[in-house]
Amino acid sequence: MSEKIPIGISACLLGENVRFDGGHKRFGFAVEQLAPYVRFEPVCPEMAIGLPTPRPALRLVKADEGIAMRYSNDASVDVTDAMQRYSAERVTSLSHLCGYIVCAKSPSCGMERVRVYSANGKDARKSGVGLYTAELMKRYPWLPVEEDGRLHDPMLRENFVERVFTLYELNALWKQGLTRGGLMAFHSRYKLSLLAHSQPAYRELGRFVAAMDQWDSLEAFAVEYRSRLMALMAHKATRRNHTNVLMHVQGYFRKQLNPSQRQELTQLIDRYRQGVQPLLAPITLLKHYMAEFPDAYLQQQRYFEPYPEALCLRYGH
Repeated sequence: MSEKIPIGISACLLGENVRFDGGHKRFGFAVEQLAPYVRFEPVCPEMAIGLPTPRPALRLVKADEGIAMRYSNDASVDVTDAMQRYSAERVTSLSHLCGYIVCAKSPSCGMERVRVYSANGKDARKSGVGLYTAELMKRYPWLPVEEDGRLHDPMLRENFVERVFTLYELNALWKQGLTRGGLMAFHSRYKLSLLAHSQPAYRELGRFVAAMDQWDSLEAFAVEYRSRLMALMAHKATRRNHTNVLMHVQGYFRKQLNPSQRQELTQLIDRYRQGVQPLLAPITLLKHYMAEFPDAYLQQQRYFEPYPEALCLRYGH
């Protein structure tokens, strides 16, 4: 990878003391594991609109005109307009990003289940989205966005990172100049990966790609392809789907492997299916056979290394 992947992030997650209490929420996975591969672009929307740190905590409030952002200790201080103006302006410059990590529960950055208070301040429902993140996701619905809290889940973490690296490769293709051949080759490289996420959506996307020539504008096709691709990959890759992919790949070696090797591979895939072995185990054995019995189609598949192996994301499931 010649350059680092641009990822947006809530500044507090990098350890910057920008929170309302003057502290931070340093997120170790981002700072320690992801950092060698990405270029973080941090922002604290609350500081960006001129609020100090420390400061009174903000909250989302259900008002007559919609969702408002106000001080929790003084409802007369309303910063909704300032936050909405900043968010709308800021996100227009973020089309180059390949992912975004936001701070959970934040009234500006939370991705989901942010507390929304009633006008009297007595009742609260976890039903909101931070104002900044809402604008971000509205502007770039295909962009991988996740919260620090959710990224402690191994499956969600792997799903996010895979989407980030996939979008980075697609964006790089865009920069080089779109061609039909380039897009077809890109899609071909991701076939096994997409199968692991959703077989019905994979087949539907395949039909869409096959009709590429019907589009007058390759740019317009690529825009729609990006949306469909990232929506497909947002489906969590299940153990059942991974098992089907592994068995499919196993078929490529049916003539090369002897009976004991076939039995070993079959048992390893089945132990993964049962949850006894992590995905890394059958993947490692298959990569060994790919080196011993090269196959051009398999060797190009991103499924076997969708992101740097050093991130160790396939141990947890």
